[in-house]
Amino acid sequence: MSLPRYKVTWKTLLLPIIGLAAFFIYIYFFVDFNEIIEAIQRINLFYYVLATIVSLLDVFFFALAWYFLLRFLSVKISIMKSFAFVWLGIFVDTLIPGESISGEVAKIYLVNREVEGTGGQATASVVAQRLIGMGINIVTLLVGASLLLIGSLLSGIMLGMTLLLVAMICVFFALVLLLSFKEAWTLRIVDGVINFIERISRGRWKLTPIRGEVAEMHKAFHVAIKAYLHAPRTLLIASSFSVISWLFSMSVLYLTLLSIGYVQISWSAILVISGIFVGIKSVPIGIPFEVGLPEFTLTALLYSFSVPKGVSETATILMRLLTLWLRFFIGFGVQQWIGVKAIITGSDTETGSTLD
Repeated sequence: MSLPRYKVTWKTLLLPIIGLAAFFIYIYFFVDFNEIIEAIQRINLFYYVLATIVSLLDVFFFALAWYFLLRFLSVKISIMKSFAFVWLGIFVDTLIPGESISGEVAKIYLVNREVEGTGGQATASVVAQRLIGMGINIVTLLVGASLLLIGSLLSGIMLGMTLLLVAMICVFFALVLLLSFKEAWTLRIVDGVINFIERISRGRWKLTPIRGEVAEMHKAFHVAIKAYLHAPRTLLIASSFSVISWLFSMSVLYLTLLSIGYVQISWSAILVISGIFVGIKSVPIGIPFEVGLPEFTLTALLYSFSVPKGVSETATILMRLLTLWLRFFIGFGVQQWIGVKAIITGSDTETGSTLD
């Protein structure tokens, strides 16, 4: 594994410092700072601590779902390792935002380094989990929108945004599913990407030697994806844990609102807000720490459901502290811990003994 030799230096801490600075600049210019301070002083710590625990459980059950998808494909890594790899994926995805693709690539890389030759299976597991997640998101949006429509609480731009997002997720879901089973199509895409990289590098990067390895990984990926079709029990287990993870994820927002004393929001509204927020947050804007778009989106969504502006802004900041900053620093800590353990044990390339 190539991560272990990291040490904490000023360069290591530079991006987190920049991210924190950007976050505070956002608060200073776009929210009423005094109102936020007053709201935080009145916070109910019981609900906020509970929201913190629920946020961590969200990640745990997400990792558990991934572990069962990997285990079915005979990729033998422990639950502890899968949990650590998910945290590292979150860390990478925060630094290099790209619709969580960067984090998934990191997880695939880590699994392949841990169990050599399992890159195709690891790719199939993250694609399967992505498809499950998109399916849950679609159902969440439709159920939430239906409940709000019954109560005549959803109309206009919010209804249009919900339906547009459902349509976009459905299109992407169908595209990923199609490419997962069309071997020739995906192989042509991979070849095209390799050729493009070689062309723009003007011959400096010779990727021809890895074409055979990529072809093997591509074949293993499609075999693994097709194997899932004959494993309803595995898909049911992974889907169940993913649903639990999703419920915890939505509960973080609800508990955060409770912590600042706001209770006038329905679960149907939470469903729609969470579904839209996840969809918008996945837009790969390329800004480390995602500062800006998610905060504006969540604040606007809460406000559109008649949550007062000050409450919306406070809830957004408190929630992002849990779902962005807490997770980032835990991921950062996991990365550094692996490095320290590897140095102590004298291991440069393996992490097996450090994560079991």
